[in-house]
Amino acid sequence: MSDRQPAEVFPPGEFLRDELEVRGWTQIEFAQIIGRPPRLVSEIMSGKRSVTPETAKEFAAALGTSAQYWMNLETAYQLYKAEPASERIAREAKLRERFPVREMIKRGWIEASDNIDVVETRVLEFFKITSVNDNLDFAHAARRNHGEDISILQIAWLCRVRQLASVLQVPPYSQKALHEALDVLRGMIPNPEEIRHIPKVLAECGVRLVVVEPMPGSKIDGVCLWMDGGRSPVIGLSLRLDKIDNFWFVLRHEIEHVLRGDGKEQDIIDTELQEGREDSELSEAERAADAAAGDFCVPRVKLESFIARVRPLYAEAKIVNFARANETHPGIVAGQLQYRGEIPYANFRKYIVKVRHIITSSALTDGWGHTSHFLGRH
Repeated sequence: MSDRQPAEVFPPGEFLRDELEVRGWTQIEFAQIIGRPPRLVSEIMSGKRSVTPETAKEFAAALGTSAQYWMNLETAYQLYKAEPASERIAREAKLRERFPVREMIKRGWIEASDNIDVVETRVLEFFKITSVNDNLDFAHAARRNHGEDISILQIAWLCRVRQLASVLQVPPYSQKALHEALDVLRGMIPNPEEIRHIPKVLAECGVRLVVVEPMPGSKIDGVCLWMDGGRSPVIGLSLRLDKIDNFWFVLRHEIEHVLRGDGKEQDIIDTELQEGREDSELSEAERAADAAAGDFCVPRVKLESFIARVRPLYAEAKIVNFARANETHPGIVAGQLQYRGEIPYANFRKYIVKVRHIITSSALTDGWGHTSHFLGRH
């Protein structure tokens, strides 16, 4: 009898009723046998009271069953009653397991709701998919520059870049104008405050620049992508590292991708960019963008000559004078020397200034207190 499996789910009281009928016992008589009030037996049989471990043991002793049998019946019945809630929980768990829902709500990218249907709809609209199970292969942006699959955090960040870029109005892209703008941008390097003019300079060339705070752990630095059928370039920056040397290196790296026309077939998502990366798996496009960014910040030939003449006595005055002679910022020189292992990262930190507050004052920005609510509500 202890192995009995009901075909349908009923409260344990239904099975207790059957047992009493087989024996010809009344509820009052059974209550007397187990030493319990008749009301308790009546409420269990009507489903108003649950079977506890104590009553399960008493039923088992009186009816020749196991206590586990009665507990299994009670558990099965309670699970059956809770089934709708279990379905909701499973749906929400699956949604949050696949998508960074908490972070998206925190940033205002989607609006919170107690209704799982509403939250799910907003997440699907954000990623432009129709089902939680759909592949996120929009614009072929499912690979990183090293050929590895990108994470959902990076995809979410990329989606936000696209959203912001879609509202910017710029003239048709001109490769010639962007080439010419490099001299203008290069002239801004010595003075960090000039960085605020970068969005306007790029926009005049037909390049949309947006800044989106990185998702925790995503390691993303920037992206080059194209909209309007490959006619309108977009540069997205995460400002993951708030340092003048990293800012200019990443920006110039992405500009080189634009000039080359990279990213028209597949979005170029760049992670952990830095001068002098040694990676045999880097694509030709990445190597070209790294080289252009390095020479833009400090001409490589001049930097190597400086290192050969000065190493290992990198005095502060020598770095400052070298930066001034090459119309760059001392923090960029110090940063490149650090990347090359010429000086410790702790040296000359005062020159590696922060620039995030400068660029976010003029660029279309999402993060660090800047939220484009008109794009984040559905």
